[in-house]
Amino acid sequence: MRYPILMADIVDSRKANQTLLINEFKNVVDFINNKWKASIISPLTITLGDEFQGIIKDMESCYKLVFDMEEFIVENSLSIKLRYVMNYGIIETPINRNIAYEMLGNGLTQAREYLNKLKSSSNRFIVLSDNKGKTTAVINDLFLLYGSYIDSWKLSEYQLVSEFLKDKDYKVVANNLGMNKSSTWRRYKSLHIKEYNTTKNLILTLNKML
Repeated sequence: MRYPILMADIVDSRKANQTLLINEFKNVVDFINNKWKASIISPLTITLGDEFQGIIKDMESCYKLVFDMEEFIVENSLSIKLRYVMNYGIIETPINRNIAYEMLGNGLTQAREYLNKLKSSSNRFIVLSDNKGKTTAVINDLFLLYGSYIDSWKLSEYQLVSEFLKDKDYKVVANNLGMNKSSTWRRYKSLHIKEYNTTKNLILTLNKML
């Protein structure tokens, strides 16, 4: 049967403080497994030191889960960056609903192959196949755009970005952070918060429509 498969690993995990990155990685995985428990068939499981895999209920949940993961990283000012493969692929063995081990299938093999291919790319997000088929190419284009916004944010800007993502009103953000309202508005524009949210919505809308 086909299932939405999500795999991810840490970008440049060998070039930084590995203990810090692995701890952050575990925190992200634990947060998602708890929050999205109802939408996860087989929990996100760290299979190697810097990689996880999991089986999700549907592709919409898979996309939302990735969005949440990225925003958790921003909200908590984590230094980690992840690359993701989302694949609506074949799993031939029974699904392990307790831990994402001991499962086989072309969908898992293909996802892992592409996760390795992403290491030579600046792109951090790829959808190999979705349950609608013809939407995959467009969704990949949107994920490329989505990733460009996130990767343009500096770690020092994460707190400000997180405030904008919680409340779109720049005046509230200015009050919360003790900033000048005019400069806060300019930062809202320069950080492309509206475009970021629009891209997320387009991915989810396209997934539903076609």
